[in-house]
Amino acid sequence: MDEYTFHIPPECKDPVEVVYVDEHILVVDKPSGLLSVPGRIVKDCVKSRISYDYPDATIVHRLDLDTSGLLILSLSKLATIELNRQFRDRIIEKRYIADVFGRVSPDSGDIDFPIATDSANRPRQRIDLENGKQSLTRYEVLERSGDSTRLLLKPVTGRSHQLRIHLAHINHPILGCDLYAHAEAYSAADRLCLHAHELRILHPAGGQPRSFKSKVPFEKAKKKSSSE
Repeated sequence: MDEYTFHIPPECKDPVEVVYVDEHILVVDKPSGLLSVPGRIVKDCVKSRISYDYPDATIVHRLDLDTSGLLILSLSKLATIELNRQFRDRIIEKRYIADVFGRVSPDSGDIDFPIATDSANRPRQRIDLENGKQSLTRYEVLERSGDSTRLLLKPVTGRSHQLRIHLAHINHPILGCDLYAHAEAYSAADRLCLHAHELRILHPAGGQPRSFKSKVPFEKAKKKSSSE
């Protein structure tokens, strides 16, 4: 897979959509193909695009380049401290939709394999049963069709590439994944079929529960199946 692992991505022309904003938080919908923060070479990112309208915005978590969906930024010192605490204490709930290769069974379950940096093959991570950090992903099957499955993913931990590598490790790589999918799964979609669909937080000013959702931008797995 090395021939398509390391690359400078093409220019992302899709906009960053504002989902919600108040004096403390900004929630945006990041398109696939856009960095969350500037890279070593590519500087176009969510942070730079929103800096004109929201110069005080601070990134408190990130999405991978190829993952689309909800990203929350802080707009106040209070929000930065409180959101960082909520992420650290695993209070914030993140839910993703993914289309994966094969028919996943059972209908729900836990994927619990420790993850470590693959220092010889950066930016890849690897399953390391002895030295990896404990990592847990919960999943629910939403739909099976043909040779693919749509999943709701609930990461309990937040390791780099956790969802990608966990699903690949159980032989159900995410469609379009250039890092961990085999050739058939990689070529089954023209983008990584992973979307940050829902974000649940306690508002940093007052602690009220808030939930934000984003529509999945890629077609359902059944529409990509050759048997349909």
